[in-house]
Amino acid sequence: MPDEPEPDRIERLRRTLAHRYGEQLFADLAAPGADGPAASHRTGGAALLATVLALTVHGLTVGLAVLGLWLLVARWGEGLQPAVGGLLLALAFVLRPRFGRARKELSELPFLERADAPRLFALIDEIGAGVGTRGVDLVVLDASVNASVGAYGIRRRRVLVLGMPLWATLDPQERIALLGHEIGHYAHGDTRHGFLVGSALGSLDTWRYMLARSDDGDTLSDTFINVLTALPRWAVHGLTVLLDGATLRATQRAEYLADGAAAHTAGHAAAVAVLQRQFVSRSIDSALRREVVGARTRVGGRTRREVQAEGLWERVAAEVRTVPEREYERLRRVAELRGHCVDSTHPPTHLRIRNLERGEPRPPALALAPDRAAALDAELAAPAHKVAALVLRDGEV
Repeated sequence: MPDEPEPDRIERLRRTLAHRYGEQLFADLAAPGADGPAASHRTGGAALLATVLALTVHGLTVGLAVLGLWLLVARWGEGLQPAVGGLLLALAFVLRPRFGRARKELSELPFLERADAPRLFALIDEIGAGVGTRGVDLVVLDASVNASVGAYGIRRRRVLVLGMPLWATLDPQERIALLGHEIGHYAHGDTRHGFLVGSALGSLDTWRYMLARSDDGDTLSDTFINVLTALPRWAVHGLTVLLDGATLRATQRAEYLADGAAAHTAGHAAAVAVLQRQFVSRSIDSALRREVVGARTRVGGRTRREVQAEGLWERVAAEVRTVPEREYERLRRVAELRGHCVDSTHPPTHLRIRNLERGEPRPPALALAPDRAAALDAELAAPAHKVAALVLRDGEV
């Protein structure tokens, strides 16, 4: 569980835009006619611009491939041109759009399909039907203090990633809210996470990595390379900024709508409680770190991690439950002063809470009965224990 790296220029810009768009969208959603023609026009115009920019990025990749192939075939035997062609083809291959894959064979994490966790998938299907979409094809459990959804493969199979430290701190109804939020992303769409735009952002990130300025030394070769790559580096930087600007507002809006799906599914109180848990994410992480350190001490000639994986998540959850209500309120005030986001694509957390609280409370569309919650816990016990053993063994997953 390493500390987060220092954000680069693009990441800092994204966080700034996250705060700005989050505040603007909160004001828009609170205004009459928030989902009217004007809002649709803004969203549609940004989506069109994002599509054009994404096609431009992929067009550059195709251009590299075509030019490389021409130099390799048509100019065979003419000096260095075939070698340059091969280099361009290799570069185009690196920058190609990626469909992604589950990579089960490369990970020890639990990858759950319907046969592995029928109760969990039935619950996800029920939540999906309630928000107007289908469920997921795969669930992955890990040790992150987070949850997320995505898609992979040519068929764009849906995957839900559940972080066990977060899941363990939630009560049954809050877990419904968490699932409602994540599945709500599929219902409302998100241009930034679609294949066309998402793969274009991935290609731009690869460009940025390859063209990054060398600051390791002040040799003549470093200076020459930095000067040579300056123009394409700034061109990629500009394309990234434009694509970010065209997609971040829609992504922020999708987060607010997903919060609404959580409130509809599990009730306003549960949806707000899940958001408030983000204020103490550092406490959750710290509790897990202490468990990792404790598991590496020796008792009776053997490491404690052999026995400490049992009940790990319950101990982390119990420690988080000791955080008093006044601390949550203090952290919320700090968030309002300094700003708090899950990451650079989310609106400020306190605005998300205020957006939910301004709505009229309604009963949850789905309530998880105690016997059903207990059966779900029993179903996830074995894979959750596997994640616990991995995090205690490696210190990170």
